Amino acid sequence: MSGFVSRNKPVWDQLEHLIQRYRKSSRGLSPEELRQLDVLYRQTTIHLSQVSTRSSDKQLEDYLNSLVSAAHGLIYLPPRRSMWLGLVTFLREGFARSIARNWKFHCISAALMTFGALLAYITSVQDPEAAYALMPQGDVRQPGASKEQLLQVLRSGRNQGGGEKFIFASFLFSHNLKVGILALGLGVLAAIPTVLLMVFNGMILGSFAAIHHQAGITTEFWAWILPHGVTELGAIVLCGGCGLMLGKAVVSPGIISRTESLRRAGIEAGIICLGVALMLIAAAIIESYLRQSHLSTSARMMFAAATALFWGIYVYGGFAREKVDQQRKAELAAELDQAAGSLE
Repeated sequence: MSGFVSRNKPVWDQLEHLIQRYRKSSRGLSPEELRQLDVLYRQTTIHLSQVSTRSSDKQLEDYLNSLVSAAHGLIYLPPRRSMWLGLVTFLREGFARSIARNWKFHCISAALMTFGALLAYITSVQDPEAAYALMPQGDVRQPGASKEQLLQVLRSGRNQGGGEKFIFASFLFSHNLKVGILALGLGVLAAIPTVLLMVFNGMILGSFAAIHHQAGITTEFWAWILPHGVTELGAIVLCGGCGLMLGKAVVSPGIISRTESLRRAGIEAGIICLGVALMLIAAAIIESYLRQSHLSTSARMMFAAATALFWGIYVYGGFAREKVDQQRKAELAAELDQAAGSLE
């Protein structure tokens, strides 16, 4: 046992040194030292297991147990952070990384909406009566509406005061949030209502576009809808993706229980929903203030392009951070395997 102690004592001393530094200030440890703390903790855990089964040295066992307990608390109990720091971290990477982890569901959701839009567009062009079934009753934007009628609606509200626009933004946020909650919450019903809702939302957009295109209004129509639509439709797609996540957790939980699968999916969905709420607030402000402004068509299209570029870079950053994190975990697993092999 003396040889065992002399061979592994440097590991214990180094772990104890890092624990003491961490307790003084967690900012005093670099990312590499934090990773080393985790490796040393796992090595010492193996040592503790060997001592407890092969030796009667109670003093050594207590010492190693105190080291392991202290390191476990530092690694697995998250440090207390201010609410504002947590919000900044969420906005900087938490939301984007959650999207990246569940990208397949969101891609399916986007595909469903796109399918509904194309289906309704083609159908409305070939059969105008189909558009009547999708457009709200009493709306002048119906098949056969003149170009002047459609343009009047597109250009309305530009002279409203700030108070009226604020009320309109509140209404838009409330309405869009209800749609998003439905798409998400109904996912627990095997995601069937979520699928139908995403297709239906796409059909409304497709029929709406067909009516304006047939009247010869193309560029101005997209300049009217895209500045807020990029963010708004993106948020709805994410809600649909969350609904699909919940549906899969119910239908195909895998090797874990259905309750546990639903709990895990619910945590991820909750993270995304926080970001979606912020997206919908932004979309409502853009729709109420920017859309109903006197900006030119080209300026509106430039804003829409900038918005799409922003969200593209933001989500890409989430993918990049997730990839780096997975690489670090793989490296850590390899180091632990190597350490365990050297002890055998």
